[in-house]
Amino acid sequence: MTIEFRVPATATELVGFSYSPALEAVLSLHVLVEPKHHPVQHPWVRAMRRLPPALKREIDAFSFAFRSYFPEFFFPPPTGELLDFADELERLRRIDPDLTRLEFALPLLTPWPAEGPVRDPDVLSEPAVRRRLSEQAAAVCGETLATLLLDDPGALLERFLRLLEGYWEEAFAEEWRRIEPELADSVTEAGRQIAEHGLYGMLRALWPEVRCDPAAGRFWLERPHDHQVAIGPHEQLALVPSTFVWPHIRVNCDGPWPLGLVFPASSIVREARPRIPPAQLVGILRALADDTRLRALRLIAERPRSTQELAPLVGVSEAALSKHLRVLAEAGLLERSRQGYYVLYRLVPRKVAELAPSLEGFLGENSAPPTLDQRFDA
Repeated sequence: MTIEFRVPATATELVGFSYSPALEAVLSLHVLVEPKHHPVQHPWVRAMRRLPPALKREIDAFSFAFRSYFPEFFFPPPTGELLDFADELERLRRIDPDLTRLEFALPLLTPWPAEGPVRDPDVLSEPAVRRRLSEQAAAVCGETLATLLLDDPGALLERFLRLLEGYWEEAFAEEWRRIEPELADSVTEAGRQIAEHGLYGMLRALWPEVRCDPAAGRFWLERPHDHQVAIGPHEQLALVPSTFVWPHIRVNCDGPWPLGLVFPASSIVREARPRIPPAQLVGILRALADDTRLRALRLIAERPRSTQELAPLVGVSEAALSKHLRVLAEAGLLERSRQGYYVLYRLVPRKVAELAPSLEGFLGENSAPPTLDQRFDA
C-alpha cells in the first residue's frame, strides 16, 4: 500500500519550503515518548529529564496524539511568511472544532472506520464510531481527555497548546534558537539540489523512504493506506526540514492541511550516517580514484545498466570494463542482479551516502562538537 504524489519533474513552481517551531516542538515530544526509535536524539532525551514532573505528566497524557502520528494541522503551509511560535499558536486556536476532533481521534481509531483515502469528520458522529472512540480514548488517555475529545474539542486543543507553551518556556525556546539556522540551511541546500538536479534529484536523497519515478512524474511512500495525490497548478507541495523527525519521513496527503513531506534536516542526516571503518574507506577511495570507473558509476547512478550497454558509453572494451565494475562491486559501491542473459549493475546509494561523513569523521575525529548535555551544563 502506498501514498503516491504526482508532480511533473519540471514543475518546480509547485514546490515550496517551510519549517515550523510548533511542529518541531511536537516532533521533539514524539522523540521523548519513543526514544528507542531516535538514537541520534538521545542527548535531548537525557537533557529533558529536568522537566517539571507536572509537565512530564501532561506530556504522557497527550502522548497518544504524537506517539505514532501528529495532528496534521501543525503542518506549515509552503507559502507566506515563517511564523514565530506565538503566532503559530494563534493560528492553531482558530482551527475548526470538528477538524480538531478528527485529528485527535485519528491515532485512536486504527483502522479508520470508513472506506476511502479521505477521512470524513462526520464519521465520528455515528453512534457506533462514537462509542468505540469513547472507549478507546478513555483507555488510552483517561476519562477527562476522552470527554473533551468527544464533547469539547476546542477545550482539548487549548489544553494541548498550553502544554506546548509550558514545554516551550521550560526547554524548547532555547533549543529552537539553536536549530532554526540548521533548518534554514537545509532549505537552502535542498533548493540548491533542485536547481542543479531537479525536484526528483532532491527527492532521491530521501531514499529508501521515498521512491521516485521521474519519467512518470511521481514519487511514493509505503504507508498503511492507498492514496494518490496529484499536485495541480493551484497547489503546492510543502517540503519541511526537521531536526527531530529523523529517521522517519512524515507525509500529509489529506486536505485541508498542506500536502507534503517532513524530511530530516541535512545536519542531522550527516550526524546519523553510519561511519565506514578506515580500512573499508581506503578501499572505496581507491575504487573511485579512476576516471573510467567514475564515468561508469555516473551512468549507473542514472539507472541500472549492463556491461554491454556501458562499454560503448564509457569508451572501453567489455573485458576492460568488467574489471573496473568488479573493483567497484568489491568496494560495495555496486550490486549485481541477473535479468535474462544480462547482468545489471546498480548503485548502492547507502554506501555513497556514507562516504562523505565517514571521511569527515576520520579527518575530524578529535574535534567533535559538544553534546546537548554539555550545552545544558554550560
